[in-house]
Amino acid sequence: MPEQNIFPDYFKFYELPVQFHPDLNAVKTKFYAFSKKFHPDFYANESEAKQQEVLDLSTLNNKAYQVLSNPRKRLKYVLELKGIVETDEGYQLPQSFLMEMMDVNEALMDLEFEPDAEKLQQLKVDVNRIESQLEEKLSELTKQFDSQPNDSADLLASIKDIFYRQKYIARLREKLPQ
Repeated sequence: MPEQNIFPDYFKFYELPVQFHPDLNAVKTKFYAFSKKFHPDFYANESEAKQQEVLDLSTLNNKAYQVLSNPRKRLKYVLELKGIVETDEGYQLPQSFLMEMMDVNEALMDLEFEPDAEKLQQLKVDVNRIESQLEEKLSELTKQFDSQPNDSADLLASIKDIFYRQKYIARLREKLPQ
């Protein structure tokens, strides 16, 4: 899939390479520098057009920092920036994962009708294990991407798959009784 630029490129704005694990000190440094540089109060005597331009840059700076400093938002953003994930995409998860999740969903439904603290605890342990395995694999793949960005098509496809699996797990976790 070709790269799409329907999103502002926060990495370009901060003069950083596109990475899943950017230098967070550099992100913070750019944010503070631009916060000072584009502070609307410094442009109070400028034209309306210049004030709007500065306000837009200040807004861009705030959004860039919010996304690039948050691992979950950054993951989704990089995948969107690369044209790998699209908003409201109907991604088809692998059958093996769906079968495993069917077992978890069935156990969850059983617990609704027959509460059992021990089974609930085991279900939470199982979900935590799945989530941990996904996080470990994601970390490995994203670090590999960061070190070899030119050889990334297969990596990005695998990262996308984990991204959607994690979304599924997050929805499932919302159903788990506390």
